[in-house]
Amino acid sequence: MKGHLALAVALGTLTTAYACWHWMTPAERTDPSAAFASAASGSVRAQSATTLRTRHYIIRSTATPSQTALVAAAVESLHDAYIAFFPDLPVVSQDTKLKMVLYRDQREFKANNRSRPWAEAYYRTPTCYAYYADDQPNPYHWMVHEATHQLNREVAGFKRTQWMDEGLASYFGASRIEHGQLLPGTIDTNAYPIWWLTSLALSGDLEDDIAKGRIIPLRELVSGTGPDIGQHVNLYYIQFWSLSHFLFHYNDGQYAAGYRKLIAEGGSLEDFETTIGPIDRIQRQWYAYLREKVSSIPP
Repeated sequence: MKGHLALAVALGTLTTAYACWHWMTPAERTDPSAAFASAASGSVRAQSATTLRTRHYIIRSTATPSQTALVAAAVESLHDAYIAFFPDLPVVSQDTKLKMVLYRDQREFKANNRSRPWAEAYYRTPTCYAYYADDQPNPYHWMVHEATHQLNREVAGFKRTQWMDEGLASYFGASRIEHGQLLPGTIDTNAYPIWWLTSLALSGDLEDDIAKGRIIPLRELVSGTGPDIGQHVNLYYIQFWSLSHFLFHYNDGQYAAGYRKLIAEGGSLEDFETTIGPIDRIQRQWYAYLREKVSSIPP
């Protein structure tokens, strides 16, 4: 993958400082921000844990140094793209490092997971937790997703409305990285939730797809009144991603300025309809846009 190779080239630009990192005491393990908690039976202990410091991050990792550096390059490219994407954000000192924990693989992450059982990564203030997906073409997209949550919260201070917070995280997390640069809005088919797009099997009849549970109505998505996310994880994340992508890019950015205003001020249904437009009209446009994106993904 071009983005993977470009990031590998970018490794030499990182300012690194590796150091041994001791295992936590039982008391420290009770702290939700502690990097490696002792899980219940079957937990996986790291053989060697290191700390990597970059321009904006401090990463505690049990992945290999080269894997850790690759993830670091990815989140630094995210940081640069995010700041450029939201140019009105206040300048943040590089002395204030954002915190991350990188596990060497999915097994170790699952053994120490303090989020929902189905989570592949998570952000719990002030730390992002993810693993290096060594068997995937894009091994860093989980961390890029969570790092976007972190930027939303700790750098931008955006309101934490779920559909927008997850929408932005999916939007940036599923953007391609080429020549060491994250390109917001480009679609990486090797990132979540993009790889689930073709599973939608949309009929072209919006009302029928809603009735058959293929689509969550935007009114419910925005207001947070939809079905249990634990039972419909992938559908929710496809819609979180696609709604943000639509609002930024539909009709040459018709709604982009309004969406940026909405992100800064709040994302309630009332705010949405005041700033963007009637939800039923937007839903019809978004549904057609989503179908186009589904058809553009190779089988």
